[in-house]
Amino acid sequence: MELNLEKPIKKRRCKPEDDTRRNGLDRLPNDIALDILLRLPVISLLQSSFVCRSWHNLRLDQNLATLHLSQAVNRDPLLIFHSDYPLRNELCFAEFPASDDDEKTVRKISTPFSASMPEFTMEGSCNGLLCLSDTLYREAVYIYNPLTRDYKELPKTRQYEDQTVVCGFGYHPGTKEYKVVKIVHHRITNFGSQYVERTKRLAKLRSEVLVFTLGGNAWKNAGRAPFSHVDWRSRQALCTNGRLHWLSFGEYNGEYNNVRGLIIVSFDLADENFYEVPRPDFSVIDGRNYHLAVLRGCLSAAVFEHGLRRDLEIWVMKEYNVKESWTKEFKFKGYVPDSPWDNSLLPVRIRGSEPRRLTLKVLCVLENGGILIEYHFGRLAVYDPEAGRFRIMKFKGMPSLFRTVVHTESLNRIVLPIQL
Repeated sequence: MELNLEKPIKKRRCKPEDDTRRNGLDRLPNDIALDILLRLPVISLLQSSFVCRSWHNLRLDQNLATLHLSQAVNRDPLLIFHSDYPLRNELCFAEFPASDDDEKTVRKISTPFSASMPEFTMEGSCNGLLCLSDTLYREAVYIYNPLTRDYKELPKTRQYEDQTVVCGFGYHPGTKEYKVVKIVHHRITNFGSQYVERTKRLAKLRSEVLVFTLGGNAWKNAGRAPFSHVDWRSRQALCTNGRLHWLSFGEYNGEYNNVRGLIIVSFDLADENFYEVPRPDFSVIDGRNYHLAVLRGCLSAAVFEHGLRRDLEIWVMKEYNVKESWTKEFKFKGYVPDSPWDNSLLPVRIRGSEPRRLTLKVLCVLENGGILIEYHFGRLAVYDPEAGRFRIMKFKGMPSLFRTVVHTESLNRIVLPIQL
């Protein structure tokens, strides 16, 4: 009788090497999972990273962030509302409704740096990143992605006793660089304190231009500004074609241009020089009362006549920096919505120096062709060029008074910014 001395071998179930439980979503090929994630808004995309490990890893892929941004720039943007009334600065955002019956709700945006910078100004939005500066001292500057909460504080710059600061933030597609620009105007006096007020009027205005490249660690001095000051209505620089744009009165290369009204001044983010951009020949004003906008990637200018006609003209520069390419794209009767405020009760910073003059701002052109317009007393309206009518846009939870920034949602990371 033969004895079987070998121990019986138990059959064991083979497991994958990573010993993880894989569900149906994990088994999806990366290209299909990528196509699904590209269709989601950023908030939903961030939430989807908790579905499974493969989707979490895919969300961190720079290729997903780049593709998502390239599609987002062609969709309706987010609206970010900045409110500093009645007490403290707050940010919130809203998505455009899919239909007129779909009323969206405003959602608050936390600012993780509020303890160090409680009062701030939104200087601009570019590819999903906001540039915020200290309202009180104009010293601190932050770059912030409000959806991912990724942020960076830029190094401090020299402060002058009597200074005004204008900031701009943008991206140059040629150099693939994001840059923050600070234009500092200040007066230098060497007299005693009893002559301070007089010397402020007599001292020559000095300026310096500082540039910070995202990814660097220091500001660069780019010389002086060729204009005396920026018009208060255009303090927020607009970026298109790799240039920042402001409206300005006063000197340009030593020539006093006040007789010409507001001129368009640009700062090239590649060669870091200033240039004057030709403005359109408006038909309703003398060139002293208009504001800039970026409509479908083109530099645009909007002017509202404050007389009885109340015409609103929107001009678009079809070919950048070519005066002859300015085209009057829209002209219609300006709409004046009912104000929720008694004008005498409006805060001074909202009313400005001309409370009886209507202040409006063209923000963007929507996917359906509507023109989004903001009014200074807390109203948004959309003009339908085909139907020739206005519609008030409301969101649940909107602040009473606000300033609106058109913002493209993205997964853009400050440490490794997206290069389009």
